[in-house]
Amino acid sequence: MPIPDDTASDIFLPDGRICGEYLSATSLAALHESLKQARETHWDSVRSPHVFMGLLANPDAGIRNWGQRLDEDLSHMLGQFQELFRQEDGDKDAVLMLNREFLSDNVIRLLRDSYQRAIANDRRQISAMDLLISMLTAPNSIVAECFERIGITAAKLTELAVIAEHQAPPT
Repeated sequence: MPIPDDTASDIFLPDGRICGEYLSATSLAALHESLKQARETHWDSVRSPHVFMGLLANPDAGIRNWGQRLDEDLSHMLGQFQELFRQEDGDKDAVLMLNREFLSDNVIRLLRDSYQRAIANDRRQISAMDLLISMLTAPNSIVAECFERIGITAAKLTELAVIAEHQAPPT
């Protein structure tokens, strides 16, 4: 299958569903996990921290390598993000799907940026590392801001992610 023309293609189908053929198995699993994380933290839409939690809950080799480079336990980091983003009086029974209408504007932009990153790297599918690196380099990234609060810059996180991406086997 040829790589789609990045000016004509979108990660979303006309009905709002995410085009699954543009996602690797690991990135799709992380997005499904992000739905679960949004529900468990009582949100009525998927936000970028939920995508990050999805990556941590279903780490591929690249995400695991990134965590090792940070000298962080991914499951511990996941627990911290769950605690940080849990809403006590949020919607505990929200119906969420991988559809544009259930995603925040930042997640929509994240998916599109990740897709453009994949295309720029001559791949036709978004990898988990595309999601992570696009998230860390996004302007006003809440995930990067959380790390900055504990003294780890977005630039350092991204540098370690790029190194991990190059050392991990393709997914």
